[in-house]
Amino acid sequence: MKKRVLISGALGHMGRTIAATMTEGEWDLTPAVGVDLMTGDFPGQLFLSAETVTAPFDVAIDFSRPEAAMAVLELCLRERQPLVIGTTGLNEEQKGRLQEASKLIPVFYARNMSLGVNLQLSLVKAATKILGDAFDPEIVEIHHNKKVDAPSGTALMLAEQIESARSGESELIFGRHETNKRRAKDEIGIHSLRGGNMVGEHAVHFLGTDEEIIITHRATSKRVFAIGALRAATWILDQKPGLYSMEDLIQA
Repeated sequence: MKKRVLISGALGHMGRTIAATMTEGEWDLTPAVGVDLMTGDFPGQLFLSAETVTAPFDVAIDFSRPEAAMAVLELCLRERQPLVIGTTGLNEEQKGRLQEASKLIPVFYARNMSLGVNLQLSLVKAATKILGDAFDPEIVEIHHNKKVDAPSGTALMLAEQIESARSGESELIFGRHETNKRRAKDEIGIHSLRGGNMVGEHAVHFLGTDEEIIITHRATSKRVFAIGALRAATWILDQKPGLYSMEDLIQA
């Protein structure tokens, strides 16, 4: 019997893509429960909030807003079911709630579910170690005009990889419109572009003397994130309570 999946943000673009990918592919999963503030067509039972869910499910996938994600987390805690969360923009308190919840249930948290992006993260870290202070890192991310958070969670992950590979501390600079000064060596510039229907592009520019290296990932469909989320949901069903990431899945 296929495992029943609850999709939070079920009628959003990502939620619809996850449901479609699940039903079209050979997954041992079925979209049984949806949670969304809107009403519309969904292959399973649809609820307006996590608090009102009464239908059973085996694993939850959340691509919504931080506040809604926390409500789904409480639902999973109540039902003692695993959660895959791809929602970005969580604050430190909300991340702390994930950590606490992971003591009781398996929680898979990834700010980007793409296998390609996670390869990009490894490449950026390796490049930072090799290039050292001779190159200045700048991150440019582009997303569609409906994306709320900026910079993207993936851009922050890339910055974290650069920071972890450097010997000293770094300062994140989000654009440069508020200051008129020369670029400091410890800076990591992050720039956000929003427009059209761009699914997502992240480019890390390493700018040196007379040369530039660019490590880019470009997503042309949300399907790549849906596949990653479904892989995570399948994998986490067999895990013990704990906080997991895409790195754990890749290395499994």
